Amino acid sequence: MKPLFIAAALLTAAPVMAQTYEVDTRHSHMSWQMPHLGLSTYRGKFARTAGKITLDRAAKSGAMEITIDPASQLSGDERLDKHLQSEDFFNVAKFPAITFKSTKVQFNGDNPSRIDGDLTMLGITRPVILQVNGFKCIQHPIRKQEVCGADATATIKRSEWGIKYGLPGLIDDVKLDLQVEAYKQQ
Repeated sequence: MKPLFIAAALLTAAPVMAQTYEVDTRHSHMSWQMPHLGLSTYRGKFARTAGKITLDRAAKSGAMEITIDPASQLSGDERLDKHLQSEDFFNVAKFPAITFKSTKVQFNGDNPSRIDGDLTMLGITRPVILQVNGFKCIQHPIRKQEVCGADATATIKRSEWGIKYGLPGLIDDVKLDLQVEAYKQQ
């Protein structure tokens, strides 16, 4: 009876399928874009992004924690970059990190399609929904390790995080694009 009990317990135990991935800081970043006076589009990116992602494709669940260094903001214009680091925008001296922590990951088939979470910026936390526009995992040809990548987007109102400089002349809506690659941890 004992071997039969053990076999039954093994068959009914749920296998642990969750995998943890470490964000590749060289190939991951958050970028932004917003209209400038209706004339052109300002664009920039945060060059330093780190974090962890957990995926369980069988259970269709996951989690994501991303940390962004606002001092790494690059727009291509040094004067604008300095201004974006000031109290008018990201106030990097007082708030050295922007974070996104998922609260729910939705799947379409085997792939994440939407990530609900909390974006904390300038000490204010508000819900944000990231729409996943692309997701793929492969065996990295050089590192010989599984790597997954995704592109996700969201649009936020910067004023909801206290960034009110230039309003109402400058547009409140900012499009965020998250490009992330992450390596499976052994």
